[in-house]
Amino acid sequence: MQKIECKLTVYFDDPFWVGVYERILDGQLEICKIIFGAEPKDYEVYQTLLENWYLLRFSSSVKVDEKQDAKINPKRMQRIIKKQLGMQGIGTKSQQALKLQHEENKIIRKEKSREQREAEKQMKFELRQQKRKQKHKGH
Repeated sequence: MQKIECKLTVYFDDPFWVGVYERILDGQLEICKIIFGAEPKDYEVYQTLLENWYLLRFSSSVKVDEKQDAKINPKRMQRIIKKQLGMQGIGTKSQQALKLQHEENKIIRKEKSREQREAEKQMKFELRQQKRKQKHKGH
């Protein structure tokens, strides 16, 4: 049996509201950052997740420690929830996963821009060669 654990944290990261969607699948943490813009209502967050689920780009997996599934006292659960609501931002593992995703996107972006630059350079070179041939044809 496969266990999936999901968590969505929405917080204000000046000037936008940001949602961090974490999912733990077989001890592997994957994370996705969603930028909302203005403060989203609960139904807007839910609708965004439903409509854009297949467009979400999750980070590569990060190993997470397995927790024991123990029965938690309801009062303790309330304290945990209150503490999480009071905290701002996201957890350390999540930050690492986001950083990893950011680095991967940066590498991909650099690679694309380098290829585009080289293609543009090659095109300019071929255009110059063509102009030179045109000049010699007139002679």
